[in-house]
Amino acid sequence: MNNMGWLIRAARWVRNPPSDGRVALVLGLIAFALVILALEWLGWWPEALTLDHGRGGGGLRP
Repeated sequence: MNNMGWLIRAARWVRNPPSDGRVALVLGLIAFALVILALEWLGWWPEALTLDHGRGGGGLRP
């Protein structure tokens, strides 16, 4: 990994941190993803929202 690049990025964040709205947006998206994950894990995810063949299709092409 490029450690110097990460240090430069961290220094930029210290000098100019993200706004409260941006932080709230990111935390909200993470919470939303965790709710979807929990619904799927508990088996409460609707069958209509599930893909038939998973990622990439996997079905036969005509």
